Formats: sequence, structure tokens, C-alpha cells
Amino acid sequence: MGLQDTVSAERLHIAFFGVRNAGKSSLVNAVTGQDLSVVSDVLGTTTDPVKKAMELLPLGPVLIIDTPGIDDEGELGAARVEKTKRILDETDLAVLVVDATRGRTAADQSLIRTLEEKKIPYIVACNKCDLMPVEKAVGENEIYVSARTGYHIKELKDLLGKQRTVKEKKPIAADLVRGGDTVILVTPIDEAAPKGRLILPQQQTIRDLLESGVLTLVCRPAELGGAISALTAPPALVITDSQAFAEVAKLLPPEIPLTSFSILFARYKGDLKTLVKGAAKLDRLRDGDRVLISEGCTHHRQCNDIGSVKLPKWLAAYTGKDLEISLTSGGEFPEDLRPYALVIHCGGCMLNERQMQSRIERAVAQGVAVTNYGVAIAQMHGILRRTLSPFPQVLRLLDE
Repeated sequence: MGLQDTVSAERLHIAFFGVRNAGKSSLVNAVTGQDLSVVSDVLGTTTDPVKKAMELLPLGPVLIIDTPGIDDEGELGAARVEKTKRILDETDLAVLVVDATRGRTAADQSLIRTLEEKKIPYIVACNKCDLMPVEKAVGENEIYVSARTGYHIKELKDLLGKQRTVKEKKPIAADLVRGGDTVILVTPIDEAAPKGRLILPQQQTIRDLLESGVLTLVCRPAELGGAISALTAPPALVITDSQAFAEVAKLLPPEIPLTSFSILFARYKGDLKTLVKGAAKLDRLRDGDRVLISEGCTHHRQCNDIGSVKLPKWLAAYTGKDLEISLTSGGEFPEDLRPYALVIHCGGCMLNERQMQSRIERAVAQGVAVTNYGVAIAQMHGILRRTLSPFPQVLRLLDE
């Protein structure tokens, strides 16, 4: 994918952090060559994270994020700091901007500890070095720069490239089949998708398969039987929207492997083994338990929306329990998950890998079961084992 067709979730997320007036926004503008952020001598000019998708050589497609000061004060300042902390969950590579004339502050040192705990690679950019008489020695991931004069801006870009040059290319489904195989993708026309478009997981899966020389046949559930009959040999795999699991499973001969876009993305963005283990909680829910249904995107909810309508209905029918359902979407995701008995998360196509995994890790750390839309739907329709057949290592978890 190039600049024009690389979605933000697939870009390397580079976030700039630092105390107020360290020159974060000025440095962001210098690195990007654009007036991305407002620059001022007034403390706390950046009040919300600012994001810009762009091409940054030698890194390629990236998402640059400018954040509010990590030392902001007062009630509003505390809210801004909280927003900045949330950006850590999606940061692939961090740049800590330090005012070279003042040195590292306690807030800077605290952020470094957090970055190291979260295993986020980082660079310390000592800005405003043009105001210093002499540069001091620096470590291998530290550099003196001047956003005002442009000093060492190219070297900073080069250093960013050495930390992580490109976002690792991972297969979505191509490793499950071989070049020349045929895969049928069953894609109901999603009511929430913009007119004339497929939803993002379908687009990305098709692209992944095509790039690997796999023949892709796309149809709606009603045409599945005809699609299979038109082939001279059975398809190597059928991938469906999870909402159509019940219908597709009835139409599909049992010997043909079946899975869903959501389950594929549970592996691609998250941790499929953990999400499969979490599905066992569906059989242990009790009256009054709280279930969090979380989506990574924000969209206008339709009358038959999967998160707010279909999943609650399936949960009630499957468990027979009186459950309390909570919904979140987009960047909204609770820090404290302990009030919930179970988290059911979407495939996360609009979240980057680090953000999706951080949500799963948060649930695990707090002892809360977490699963995925596709995994949960397969479990509730009694076909989880069948839909995990393309993943034998994960399938073995059901026998443990």
C-alpha cells in the first residue's frame, strides 16, 4: 500500500511527548515540513492530541501525533495529561522532546519509565540546542536538535528510521492458503458501510489474498451455493462476516474450512489465543453481570447494529441471563475494567496493533475475560471449533 491507500491503523504511529514549552509542536513542524501544530510561547498551546497521516522518509507511511504537555496543571490540565497518557496505548515509536537549556524534568523521567515499562521504543530529542553554549554527551537514542534553525532535523529522521524502519508486514489470511488456491469471501452488504464500498476488513483481506496470488471469489450469502457449484474444485477456505455465521455454516459443506473476517483480525491485530480463552466466560455468566461491548470505530448506529442490537440479543438467548450491557466506541475504552465480567471487542480494524493489544493486555492484567466479536458469535452459534479449524494451534485450546 502506498501513501494514498494506507489507512491510519496500518501506519507507524510516532508520538511526540514532552513538558510544556519544550518545543514539541515546533519540532513536529520541523520534522514534517508542515505547519501541523500551532506554535506559541504561551504554556499549554496544544490542548488536544493532533494527528496527521503522511509519508515520512525513510520510514514511509506514518501517523504523526503531537500531544499536550505532560506537566500541564489545573483541572483542565489534568484532563489534557490524561489524553496524552491514552496516546501511549497506540504509540509505536515515541519522541520525548526535552528543553536542552533546562535538561530532563521529573515529568520527563517519569515518562521514560513508563515508555520502558510498556516497551515502547523512544528517542530523546534535546531541543533548543542553539541556545546552549556547548552540547553535552548524549546516549545512542538521544540527539541534540533545533527546531528553530533546522539543526540535526535530518539526523533525527535518520535516527527514527533506525529504531523501526517500516511497520512489519503481517498476513491477514494469505498464510492459511497457497498461491493458486481459491478463497470465497462471503460479504453481506453492511448497512453501516458507506454506499458503494465494502467495509475495511473485507477490503484489506481481499488485498492480502490478491497480493499472494490467491484467487478470490466474492459473493453474498445467498449466492454462496452457486459460487461453490461454479468451481471445479472446492475452495481452500471460506471467509464470512461473523453476522452471517449461522446462515453460511448451514450452506457450507462441513469439509470446507470456514472462518470470519473478525476472527482473522483477532489474530492480525490482537491475540487470538487469549480471545478464544475469553469466550469460555460466555458459559459462566450470571444474572446481573456486566458485559462491555467495545468497537474501535465510530459510526452511525443502524437499527440492526451488531454491537448495540444483535450481540445483546444473542447474549440473552445464549446465556439465558439478565445481563447489564455497556457500549463504547472509538477511542473510548475504560481504564478500569474490573466492574465487567466480560469484554467483547470488535476486530479492531480502525485501531493499530499496539492499541488493540494494549486493550487486551489491560483486561488480562485486571483479571477480566476478553473475547472478540467473531469468536463470541461463533461460540454462541455452536460453531467455534469449526471456525478455528484454519488455526490448529489455537484449536487445541478448546481441548485443554
